[in-house]
Amino acid sequence: MSTQTARSIRFTHASPQQGFRLLELPPELLELLSSENAPTLQLKSPSPELAQVTAEPGSREYVNLCTRTKTFRLRQVQSSNSIHIIRPSQVGTLGDNNGADEGMQSGLDLAETVTTIAKCGSTLELHTPQEGFSALPFLEKSLRLYDRLSTDGDVEMKNLSADMTPSEAKKLKELVFADVPVSTGQCESDWRDMCAFVHGDINSDQAVCWRPSARVKLEVWKRMLEGSVLQGIDLEKQFLVKDLWKAVLDDDGEEPFPWVLFEAVVRRLLEPSEQNQLQSPDSEIKWANIDRTVCTRWVGETYLEATAPTTDSAIARTTFINTWKDYLPESWRNEASVSQLTDGSYKHPDPATICFVSGVERQKIKNNVLNKTGATAVKNPRNWHERFRNQKRS
Repeated sequence: MSTQTARSIRFTHASPQQGFRLLELPPELLELLSSENAPTLQLKSPSPELAQVTAEPGSREYVNLCTRTKTFRLRQVQSSNSIHIIRPSQVGTLGDNNGADEGMQSGLDLAETVTTIAKCGSTLELHTPQEGFSALPFLEKSLRLYDRLSTDGDVEMKNLSADMTPSEAKKLKELVFADVPVSTGQCESDWRDMCAFVHGDINSDQAVCWRPSARVKLEVWKRMLEGSVLQGIDLEKQFLVKDLWKAVLDDDGEEPFPWVLFEAVVRRLLEPSEQNQLQSPDSEIKWANIDRTVCTRWVGETYLEATAPTTDSAIARTTFINTWKDYLPESWRNEASVSQLTDGSYKHPDPATICFVSGVERQKIKNNVLNKTGATAVKNPRNWHERFRNQKRS
């Protein structure tokens, strides 16, 4: 039998133990944190009111770790193997004789000694679920519905005082995002997709973040289309946003809806390259190029949501296509086809009809499918002894 000749290292136990939580970082996040311009990280959890939008049992209390553009779910992983955090002896350190003094008082030689100062029975890991993260259900619950048109008669919401600076509006939006447990980038993206906007008097309780209904968004687009024809504005080319705004005003110069709502719809339909060129998501848009494919799809889905939001209100496919064409510029009419719609944004209650499927409902369906798939998948145990046990059985 061979004999080990290496010197032994004493192992001691500090009491009381210190409290530590170990966090396992994925390589992509570790690289970001190690870069020269490391991002600010946020720990975000939903407010008690917003936590109710999560349908999964036991998932109301959770924390997500967010960068500017990515979201990670924090989850605790138990381990059957104890993890000790150790500290080497400080004996021999220049100017520090505390370790030697303590050793002499206790009668122990602490040279070449390590001490465990904490014991962790679990670790925290960052997890990204297959279905990803969405701010839509949280924003839909947080934002007030704007569903008033100039043709409705009572339009007090349209005439709310808008004595608010861009910075004040931005702060109100950031307050909403603070309770949404996903990255700011995802919040901005879903905010833009919803055509959400801030409108009201900052000095009163009427300063509100709004989400326009499909009916209102369709009316805004209809006025944009009609105004462009009357004023000779070619939507297939770059145009001044202010010129199009003047074209949608009533004959007496009255605003049919708030400017910020109009701007939100224009922002939603911009070409991706133009969106990337904006200095910030709240930058004023002076010139605009509308993306033909994005606009055609958005108009079709918005019309379908406004007309047939549920299975019970489904409409004939031919009626849907023909009306969709009427909401497009003349040269775009042939683009109207069911194949242009986003996957999962519609369903056919029967072969001849069609209805809309909301983004929140799509996310629930996606989650259910992935949960069922995950329940039947083979588990990959983290503990080494379980892996070896499975290998022995095979």
